[in-house]
Amino acid sequence: MKKYILLFILAPLAFGTGFRNACAQNARPDSAGIQRLPSIPFLPDPLVLDEGGRNIPVTGTMQWNKKRQWIKKEYQHWISGSVPPPPKSFHASILKDTVENGVRLRTVELRFGPEDRAKMTVELMIPPSAKPLPVFMTQWNHRGWAKIAVRRGYIGCVYAGADAKDDTRNYDQVFPGYDFATLMKRAWGASRVVDYLYTLPEADTLRIALTGHSRNGKQSLMAAAFDNRITAVVSSSGGTGGESTFRFSDERFDSESLQEITHNFPHWFCPRLHWFSGREDKLPVDQNSLMSLIAPRGLMLVSAVTEGQGNPWGVEQSYRSVKEVYHFLHSDSTVAILLRQGRHQHAARDVENYIDFFDYVFGRSAIPPANQLYTGYSFERWKQLSGENIDPARYRSAGRQPGILFPEATSLPARQDSIRKKIGWLMGFEPPGVNGGRVFSPKLTGNRTYPDDYLEEVIEGTALPAGIRKMTFGPYTPLGEDLWGTIYFPESAVTNNVVSRKLPLVIFLHEYAYATGYHRRSATFIRDLTSRGFAVLAFDLPGFGTRIEEARHFYDRYPRWSLMGKMVADTRNIISDVYTRMPFIDTANLFLAGYSLGGTVALLTAALDTRVKGTAVAAAFGSLRNDNTGTEGIRHFSHLHGLLPRLGFFVGQEDRIPLDFQDILACIAPRPLLVIAPERDRDHPAGSVRRIMTAVSALYDKEGAAGHLRLEVPADYNHFPDAFQQSMAAWMQQRR
Repeated sequence: MKKYILLFILAPLAFGTGFRNACAQNARPDSAGIQRLPSIPFLPDPLVLDEGGRNIPVTGTMQWNKKRQWIKKEYQHWISGSVPPPPKSFHASILKDTVENGVRLRTVELRFGPEDRAKMTVELMIPPSAKPLPVFMTQWNHRGWAKIAVRRGYIGCVYAGADAKDDTRNYDQVFPGYDFATLMKRAWGASRVVDYLYTLPEADTLRIALTGHSRNGKQSLMAAAFDNRITAVVSSSGGTGGESTFRFSDERFDSESLQEITHNFPHWFCPRLHWFSGREDKLPVDQNSLMSLIAPRGLMLVSAVTEGQGNPWGVEQSYRSVKEVYHFLHSDSTVAILLRQGRHQHAARDVENYIDFFDYVFGRSAIPPANQLYTGYSFERWKQLSGENIDPARYRSAGRQPGILFPEATSLPARQDSIRKKIGWLMGFEPPGVNGGRVFSPKLTGNRTYPDDYLEEVIEGTALPAGIRKMTFGPYTPLGEDLWGTIYFPESAVTNNVVSRKLPLVIFLHEYAYATGYHRRSATFIRDLTSRGFAVLAFDLPGFGTRIEEARHFYDRYPRWSLMGKMVADTRNIISDVYTRMPFIDTANLFLAGYSLGGTVALLTAALDTRVKGTAVAAAFGSLRNDNTGTEGIRHFSHLHGLLPRLGFFVGQEDRIPLDFQDILACIAPRPLLVIAPERDRDHPAGSVRRIMTAVSALYDKEGAAGHLRLEVPADYNHFPDAFQQSMAAWMQQRR
């Protein structure tokens, strides 16, 4: 007997039919409509009902079933588009049926829907067997994958739901009244293939596996989430809208953001999804919500650690979230993660790993997946490693005002010394280290005379245009403590392959680009700065890009330091290199520039190091004490990214944190400081930044340096567009 999964039609949201009707017409709703959705800055919790409202924990099966139906409705409305119910019948026509080396090759056309106007072409590769075999389903352009699966004792099943051959294109016309977008049409088409598989005596329908790569990974997750007959699924480098959530794929992570993916591929998802660009926290559901629908069936999340459209940290967060659901359903062993080496592309070695997982879930193998994480950080584990236990009650409440808490009679240097001690406390105990090394020659090689770091070769930075020369640092000419990096020069400053004059320098510090470091999206900024006569130095922060592996065991090695402390120490060591080892740099004009994480590192570095002349940052800070509702708040530093673990002791008592960003900025005064704070930054409320800057401006005024402090609040969201970069470059040029 055939089995079908029921897909539910959406119900109106609580805030009114007017807004719902606007959604149905794909019109952009008013900002107030989106704003009335609850803000969920962290990943939506699949095990909470009415999240952002009553926050009712899911504790039983009935509640979980209720939450599952809610996720399905919300996901179809906001992300995938709605789908029709399964057709009551279909017709199968065999187009080809041959045998090759004992394997039956059968091509079938399925027809269904009104007047059989919808079709799906399927190719089956059925190896000889006396009993039903598990099925390996994938899309038309992954036929090679199915051939490997046949060798492993699976029926290979390839269906026409891919760019190479897409029979789902007209589904929205055949089934009017449903607005499913391209990926959901293909996912729904995969379910029609399952309908057919259930009629085949050769198929073991209790063991149907589905996988696909990139956009096919996205549709594979959708198909498995909405069809319980698919018993295991692997999303291979599905990226944003696949195993990566929209919340943790924004521009801060240098991956494919919601804005980017909906602009470049508007047909993949429901048009309503685009409304959440820059306010991803308002999405009621996310990809972890979708993947939770697959539990307790087999699910493996796959991504390359250094692929440009991936975010290994974000994939790990998805895995952690979904694993909670699997644990709730007593099926911990059927969820897995594979963070492989390489780029976005795939090879037979990857497919063999996917089949290994299917074999394990289907009871054909006893070898479990490794589930190796690249960050693996948790606040609780850090507390165990460090042995720290800070009592917030020992610190006096600073209240909620962003004033700089020092007696008026105290001199500025004395105030700053006091703040710097607090910054040092916040970043933990830095082990003693050694600075310095041999002087760098001003002669340029243009390229390294030794091979690139293998991860840098994989990441492949953006090619720079003509007019820019570079000097590279590596194992025999390292920066700081054996760091790789690159310094870029304007062509006009190079004569006979030698830097011929001293240049002002900008040290550029990158965002949360876990997969790519500084390599992928810094070219525009570097080009602008060098055109203005600057040299630009860039390197990967620990835990990112070529240094991603350093984060995994950082707190095992340095339990009482912090990852942020290491980032600042690396930057300061490089500043020492600039002063002592780079005679071609004008050390009187050394600037720091950073976006997001890089901006935070720049501010802390400048606060501690007076050798920095000026600092320019974008989307770099809010208030540690005040911005903990509706944002990630201090848990961003202490619980999510493991940057400043000590802040975790102050969760719920943020008013007792010994310092805030107005104090950090006070340590930079009266040196030049540019702050770009986007008006719609969901991570750092512009109102908080304004209040902090008002407090700091009073200090600059008192020091007679009002012109050194600048705040720009563009009508934009948290990203780093050319306009922000050009504003930074022009500001630094004016202050040389």
